[in-house]
Amino acid sequence: MTARDMTARAAILARVRAATRHENGGEKAVMAPPLHHTIPARARGTQAELVARFVAMAERVAATVAQVTGPHRVPAEVAGYMAREGLGDEALLARHGLVAEIPWRDAPRLILRQGPAQNSDRVSITQAVAGISETGTLLVHSGAGLPNSLHFLPETHIVVLAATNIVGAYEDGWALLDRAVSPTQVPPRAVTMITGPSRTSDIEKTLQVGVHGPRCLHVIVVHGEET
Repeated sequence: MTARDMTARAAILARVRAATRHENGGEKAVMAPPLHHTIPARARGTQAELVARFVAMAERVAATVAQVTGPHRVPAEVAGYMAREGLGDEALLARHGLVAEIPWRDAPRLILRQGPAQNSDRVSITQAVAGISETGTLLVHSGAGLPNSLHFLPETHIVVLAATNIVGAYEDGWALLDRAVSPTQVPPRAVTMITGPSRTSDIEKTLQVGVHGPRCLHVIVVHGEET
């Protein structure tokens, strides 16, 4: 390091020390208070209001939403939805969180497989970490038993979401994700926000559905369950 470099370095450090100098003349650095984003009005409200707004916003972006009381009612809802949509009886099931704890034996007609998605898989069933009422968005992540391909490859994505995990703003969703991962766990490698079925207008400015992901998104909101 040249003398000129040392002089420049000393000047920079001096400015840093001056900017962080404590009021009483000491050299202790003082951290500025954290900044907070402006939260829009539609991201605020009681829990019941946030759930209702999430449902309305999700349906506005072409997702379908069903609400059930308790995880034991999820298998019948899944079986009924697949029958109505002519999706057959086979689905790819995540081995993670609330989805792994659901009593799927209550819907014996369903043929469920676990593992990464294949081109032949038409339906996947996963859990969302959070539902964001501000835009009807789902926050999902990859992990053990939850390959990221389950969120993108099948044409129909069924998402199980605890009503208690519906929050107002995006910031609340990220905070929920932080709390869901313990300090001893490896953070998720991939985190994705899903707002309705996959859509794009990149091709000749014509709206195309299902280009980058599922053509259909069905959300099952489970009341009376905390995750």
